[in-house]
Amino acid sequence: MEAAETIFKPQPGPQTDFLRCSADICIFGGAAGGGKSHGLLLDHCYHIENRGYRGVTLRKTVPQLRAPGGLWDKSKEIYPLLRAEPREQTHEWLFPSGAIVKFGAIEFDADVYSWDGSEICGLQLDEGTQFSEFQFFHMISRNRSTCGIKPYVRVTTNPDPDSWLRRFLSYWIDEATGYPIPERCGKLRWFVRRNDELFWADSPQELIEKFGKDASPKSVTFIPSFVQNNAKLLEVNPEYIGNLKALPSFERDRLLLGNWNARPQAGSYFKREWFGTPLDTLPSDIVARVRFWDRAGTEQAPGRDPDATVGLKLAKTRQGLYIVEDVVRIFETPHGVESKMIECAKADGFECVIGFMSDPGSAGKYESTAATRALDGFTVKIIPSSGAGSKETRARPISSQCEAGNCRIIRAPWNETFLRELEAFPFGRHDDRVDGLTRIFHKGINQRSGWSVHRLDFTKPNENATRRFFDNRL
Repeated sequence: MEAAETIFKPQPGPQTDFLRCSADICIFGGAAGGGKSHGLLLDHCYHIENRGYRGVTLRKTVPQLRAPGGLWDKSKEIYPLLRAEPREQTHEWLFPSGAIVKFGAIEFDADVYSWDGSEICGLQLDEGTQFSEFQFFHMISRNRSTCGIKPYVRVTTNPDPDSWLRRFLSYWIDEATGYPIPERCGKLRWFVRRNDELFWADSPQELIEKFGKDASPKSVTFIPSFVQNNAKLLEVNPEYIGNLKALPSFERDRLLLGNWNARPQAGSYFKREWFGTPLDTLPSDIVARVRFWDRAGTEQAPGRDPDATVGLKLAKTRQGLYIVEDVVRIFETPHGVESKMIECAKADGFECVIGFMSDPGSAGKYESTAATRALDGFTVKIIPSSGAGSKETRARPISSQCEAGNCRIIRAPWNETFLRELEAFPFGRHDDRVDGLTRIFHKGINQRSGWSVHRLDFTKPNENATRRFFDNRL
């Protein structure tokens, strides 16, 4: 019985154009989900029968490289079928012919010098906007080979309006709209560098005539790709487009539509109309309640304008509606903050979970222990402070819920200042209330480890029992 034959081929459209490209430097992508990573891995496959081929695929960091579903993971789905052997410690694949494909990372500019002396025939940079211009051009100096294959560079990217790559691709991107210019996509242009300035032309001859026979122009092109071009992804994961559509508006323009001009503005993450008309009372189907404290522990004083400590109370209904019940904003010492937390706990009732972040280090642990002791009798959850990304990153999930109409507020005097701060994010002078909202959503209301209080009947509170609880505990 003959062994089944495995056929590797690109998807029709941009991925095929990318793998057929003859440019010295080809930039591929410009949106999320367009088959960029798979294109890079297939590109090496064209040369693995050449024993002298040395291909290198770079990410910004090793954790990105080794992330679940990342490039190293994906390579394990393809290269073993071509009888390649992995070297886990060095992130290399050795093919039967002797060809080698290596995966690596360049986090800092100085890291490029570790590649000095290398001869890289097929140089690939995944997520090119994450690399600096210096890193990119220094690595091009390693793009050489004597194996008989013309050295080339392949770069994948998502749009970033502030990246050097945005300027590098200015010919292919409409300056006014930020979208790729269809008639220019895939067209080759040539450049030379003189005194740190790039000079471009439509043919190499133009640059040779201007700068001499030793000008050595490099050819470049840009091939955009979108999630709609990735039929394989949508076949397996059809809801992925929905994930992109759920992003905040500027991120949706960038990652779904490929807009190179899209950047956050005031109102990009939150708009007051998304919250609808304030509610006068809570719905009856509340399944979870959390008061989350984002503590500053700083007093106001002449000449100082610090962020406040915020205690934001959020409820969630059985239907998945999020309701901001209350926002307390105070400027106090740590002792004053603790007193206010106790006061709010009494008012909220013991059915409301209390959460706050614990700063790293012994001081943060001591403060968390003291606050928990003061709140004895209530359900208190302490979450260690961790690198959850930037404030903008944390804001995306709750922003998507707000835009979908799944967030409301209870009518109260704090409504106007709360909404005003949200609309100004991320450029407002203060964002402590935004931090409170994003943290309670990110680390509080939807956590499964004891946060949610189910099947509570808030329509018939037992006031006497609650009062006795307070009297006994506090």
